[in-house]
Amino acid sequence: MTVEVTFHGATGFVTGSCYRLKVGERTLLVDCGLFQGNKSLRELNYGPFPFEPREVDAVLLTHAHVDHCGLIPKLCRLGFKGPVFATQGTAELIGFVLPDSGHIQELEVERLNQRNSRRGRETVRPIYTRAEAERCLGQVKAVDYERWIDILPGVRARYWDVGHILGSASIELSIRQDNGRALRLLFSGDIGPGRHVFHPDPDAPQGFDYVFVESTYGDRVRNGGDPVARRQELAEIVTDGLRRGGNILIPAFAIERTQELLYDLDVLFDDRVIPTVDVFLDSPLAIRATEVFDRHLTEINKEGTPHPFRRPNLHFLEDVADSKRLKRLSGGAIIIAGSGMCDAGRIRHHLRDNLWRPEATVILVGYQAPGTLGRLLEEGKEAVRIQGEDVTVRARLKKIDAYSGHADRNGLVEWLLDRLPVCGNIFLTHGEELARNGCKAALLATGRSLPEISIPQLDQTARLKCGQCCDWLEGPSRATPAMTEELDWHNDYAAAMIDINRILQGLPDDAARHAFLQDIRDVINQAAR
Repeated sequence: MTVEVTFHGATGFVTGSCYRLKVGERTLLVDCGLFQGNKSLRELNYGPFPFEPREVDAVLLTHAHVDHCGLIPKLCRLGFKGPVFATQGTAELIGFVLPDSGHIQELEVERLNQRNSRRGRETVRPIYTRAEAERCLGQVKAVDYERWIDILPGVRARYWDVGHILGSASIELSIRQDNGRALRLLFSGDIGPGRHVFHPDPDAPQGFDYVFVESTYGDRVRNGGDPVARRQELAEIVTDGLRRGGNILIPAFAIERTQELLYDLDVLFDDRVIPTVDVFLDSPLAIRATEVFDRHLTEINKEGTPHPFRRPNLHFLEDVADSKRLKRLSGGAIIIAGSGMCDAGRIRHHLRDNLWRPEATVILVGYQAPGTLGRLLEEGKEAVRIQGEDVTVRARLKKIDAYSGHADRNGLVEWLLDRLPVCGNIFLTHGEELARNGCKAALLATGRSLPEISIPQLDQTARLKCGQCCDWLEGPSRATPAMTEELDWHNDYAAAMIDINRILQGLPDDAARHAFLQDIRDVINQAAR
């Protein structure tokens, strides 16, 4: 029976993970994630799937981050009726991650349609709604780690703890061939960094025909993963930020990063390393995730500290009105809010209210995709646009790499070498091009006997065979150069508007401003001819 895999996301970028497996006449998906990053990439979320959703027999989900699960409700809305297999932890988390994502889609489209209506443009519908996300949850089937489950006739799967977030997994597939042999595949999912407060080190067997591996930080080596050193770095930044008199803003991913931060702050408070200031967790999604972590604490907390998520100075903010009241705080508080890349959620209005303050501090603790507000801040932009408003950046920006939930280059290489022998291909996915090429170079530099290392492109298809390298097949692609660019034209437009406003404010009088605007009109008219 023929087996083909098509790479429908996370190729040259780290979001939109989706592998489509054709096994004879049957179809499986491994992940079905939301695209995040610049607007050119995010537009893929609104377009049709490059396959027929009704023909998909099952989805195998690696974990609950939206770049891996966030398009499942759309898949169901368009006709997918099969099961979604996930670990118990993932099943619990997506029970509120997906409805929350649907709610965000509704809010964003509501604002967009208000602008479109004022401008005489067509309105659009959300990618999916909260109600549609809630309906799809009935298709989720929880599975145990390290136990084979039958997916289709001749197709079995086994989930392995990969140490990325609660419930995260690598997925092993065994596909029986006509000659009686089994084609063995391994999809890494997102690989944890090891030495994790909450999780064991990544685990999986060895000896495969093909391995599909993430490469988010394939070109970077971080300075260890010692939680004590990480807390010391956090303590130094927080102490200095409080001494400066401003608020400390931490854009954080709702699942795992937030809980790690709360855990570390709990330790620092208890040890009296930092002042016991108020901490506001301003994210309903992160609050729900923290409650799940609390239930699983004895299962996942290796260090054994009881209930790090329950403190008198830790405040969970559910209501929007409570969130907006934080605007009154001019300093002395730690505010943790989503989203982690600053491209949605309540962190945006906190940034708008604090970025212009030189006494404020912003701490970035996770990956920032190209084109997102988080990446612009990480790159040191002096001004940004938030909800159509120009905001000068005077706050101090700090980055703590030690909170990453992904293995670095050395961790990825170690994980892959432990999976050998691999007879066919190693496919490097879920990484920008520099990261994928850096990971490939690091693997080759080991001098080990390796199979072909491939860097697939969006919508590319490979035919898989036992014990052999794949055959690449021709097919259509949705890829455009803008999808993998640091900044697309939307970012250029925002930057141009900031520059125009800055120049206008610096001109001496209205006559000079009129002349400047006329020069711009002349250029526009010339370009339109």
